Formats: sequence, structure tokens, C-alpha cells
Amino acid sequence: MSLVVGVIKASLPSYFPDRHGVFEAALATLEALAGKLGARVVAAPGVPTNAAEAQRAVDHCRAAGAEFLLLVHGGFTMGDVARQVALSGLPMGVWATPEPTHEGDIQLNNFVSLNMSLSIARGVRDLRRAPVQWYFGAPDDAALRARLGRSLRALSARAALRAARIGVVGGLAPTFYNMEVSADTLKRATGAEPVHVDMHRLTAAMAACADDAVARESAAMAARAAVRGVLDAQMALTARAALALRGIVAEEGFAGLAVSDWPALQADPGMHPGAAFTWLEEVDNLPLASEGDVLGTVTQIVTRALTGRVGSLLDMTSPQLDRDRILMWHGGGGPLYMADGAAAWINHPMIGRGTPEGPRFGAIADFVFPDGPCTVLRVARSGTAAFAVEGDVRAGGETGFAGCRGWVTGFRSDAGAHSAADVVTSVMEHGLEHHFVLVPGAWGADFREFAGWMAMAPLKVVPAHDGLPAGDGSG
Repeated sequence: MSLVVGVIKASLPSYFPDRHGVFEAALATLEALAGKLGARVVAAPGVPTNAAEAQRAVDHCRAAGAEFLLLVHGGFTMGDVARQVALSGLPMGVWATPEPTHEGDIQLNNFVSLNMSLSIARGVRDLRRAPVQWYFGAPDDAALRARLGRSLRALSARAALRAARIGVVGGLAPTFYNMEVSADTLKRATGAEPVHVDMHRLTAAMAACADDAVARESAAMAARAAVRGVLDAQMALTARAALALRGIVAEEGFAGLAVSDWPALQADPGMHPGAAFTWLEEVDNLPLASEGDVLGTVTQIVTRALTGRVGSLLDMTSPQLDRDRILMWHGGGGPLYMADGAAAWINHPMIGRGTPEGPRFGAIADFVFPDGPCTVLRVARSGTAAFAVEGDVRAGGETGFAGCRGWVTGFRSDAGAHSAADVVTSVMEHGLEHHFVLVPGAWGADFREFAGWMAMAPLKVVPAHDGLPAGDGSG
């Protein structure tokens, strides 16, 4: 679902906004930024100068589907206009451009108006539940564009969750109680809704796949990554799983999937779908989580909206606190674009291990992440809380366990630098569910703004300490 931005132009009656082309330049910049995200801009007609006109502008934008109102100050704006827009309750921004000259008569008096509008908004709405963001800068200013672009990405992620239906195939993995979600709370907090899909629907769809389609999908997978020791029959089952899951998404219009990848699929048809997850993440850019982790899928939907690509769903597997690093790993999916060089399809290293048959129950992707900045994200607590920390993938010595993995160090957040021990302390004391999405690049600020627009509780990094926890770090 794409974001719709409603623009309301405001000013006292004055020829200065027209003389300096304030509204035209602002709209051109906004449309350029929105276009990159597939968002749409609708501008209310006229320039409201009182509450009644402002309400008509709000109604126009709302009727066009706007989920974000941007009040653009072309010149000094009366408080009743800002107040009426703020009363709409919609996510709101206020933008003022700087003075075109700083000598002679003041032309726009925009900054004072911006100051006034923000303080008025605070008086009529709960900014914790209904935030207002401010923007000050010329349309061609790089810092202004960066700030406005971040908001549009964050609001696009908010829009991506609106009415998002998540297919939960087979339910939650056995005893993974920490990943249970309240469907009602999730719907109220984010708009997303988990929808049960019986495992037999998946296995029946796998069996019904045409042999020629399976052969084409298997060949495409082999062309993208080397097949190392995986039986042809298992690669065919992997292709069938990918085709069947893709078909379910298309039939139901799901925004993403959360799949119980064990133990049912090992009993029938005798495979693990980890490589199928990788393939759908890579080729379809599909938000997907293993083990029935609905919030993992929610996090992937948000990640894709912010960055353009899904990330890799991982465990914090093996902290080495003396080396200030944590191995982020999972023996399942992870898109191939995140591989540092060659990737391979290998047998799942754990399922079947120690049995006479050996590890012959399904394929997974095997690769290491390249060095570079990354962000580790999690939407938590049935969609009411969020955790994010940036870091650096940095190889050194051991390559990590077979699967999708990388050592992460150099942790940081908006509070500054953090040690690996701080991050481990935070994960444990917040009781965070044990899947995290790792995505290349520095996206912490975008994710935090998304969480702000969603009124999610920010789960702060808790400094490492001895003794019992002092609190959960929320606030």
C-alpha cells in the first residue's frame, strides 16, 4: 500500500510566497522525493487563512486517502489554520522555508510561524500518540531533503503495515512461546493481521506443482548458487516449496509469510524450506520469517519499505564479549544479495544430524555477509515496541557456523557507542524475541522515526551491569 501525502499551503494574504515561488518549489521537491518511493502527493486547493478553510483543506486531503498532512508555510500563517490541521489527528508535518533576503522588510516571517504552529499543535494533540515533525530549509537544501526523505520512508513503512495480511503457514514452531502475538494488539497497533494457513494447503500445493515448472525453478536456483551435496530430489522439493508459497501469496494477497519450517515438513514431504525462503526473499523480495515468527515478518515488511530490500532474519547466536562482537546467524533463509562473494545451497546442517540418514532433509543457503555498516532491527511486543542498533559486519578469524552469518561489532545507536555486552544486556533484559532482521547500511534513524510515527515504545540500549535489571529501558 503506497503512501499518500496531503499538502496544505498556508499563509496570510500576501504576494511574497508567489513572488519567491515558495509553494511551487516545495511541491516540486516533495513530488520528486515521493516519486522515488512510489508515494503520491495531493495538494488541497487554495491557501487557507482561517479554521473553516483549513478544515476544507483537511477534508480534501483525507478524501484523497492522505495519511500524512504536510502544512507548508509560504508565509506567516495564522494559528487557527495550524490548530485545525493539528486537530485532524493524522500524522503531520510543518515545513517553513528560510527568508530569501536578510535586509530591508521581512518577506515571509516563516520561522516564527513554524515555531508558533508546533507549539499550537502540542496544545491540541497527544504528540506521543500523534507526532508532528518539523522541517526548516529551502527546497534545494540537502539537509532538508534528507530529513523530509527520512520521514517519507518511515511513513511509507507505516503505510506498508496498514491492512497488511500475513500468512502464518502451519502456526508457531512448537514451544516458541516468546514469539506468540496478540492478533488484536497487533491489529490495533500496526494495522497488520496474521491469517492462519493450514500446513496441508502448502504440502498439497507442493505436490500439485507441474514437473516442468519445478525443473525450471530448480535450474534457476542452481544458476544463482552452487549446489553442494544436496540431492536432486531435495532441490526439487525446495523448488516446489518456493512455487507453492509464491502461489499462496498471490492467491491471498499476503504482504508476507511466517512459516513453521519444522517439524511438520520433515515428516511430510521430508524437507526443510530454508533455501526456498532464501529464494523468495531474493527473487520476489518477499518479507518472510521462519518458525511462525509473525513479528519477524512485520519487521521484514518495515525493512523492505525503508531500504527497498528485505534483510536476513537471524539469531544473536554466539557473543564473544572479550572480542566485542556477536555472531548473527541462522540456519535458514537470507537473501543472496547479502552474500560476500559466492553462495551455495547446502544440506541443512542440523536436521538429521546424528541419524543414520545424516543431514539430508532440505537445503539452506550458505554464505558470509560482506564487511560494512549494518542495522539490526526488531518490532516487538505485539507491535507496540521497537529495538534498533547499528553496527559493522567485520570478518576476523572464524567464519561462523554454516548458514547465513556475519560477525557484528562497533555497535551504536542515537545514544552513542555501545559494546557487545551492552547489546546482549539489552536483548536479555528487554526480553526481546530471538529473531532480528539484519540489513546492510545505516538505517537506525529511519527505523526510530518509523517507530515514532507508530507510537511504539523505543527499547533503549541498556548498559552492561552486574546485578538484577533496574528496568526495561522503555521510554
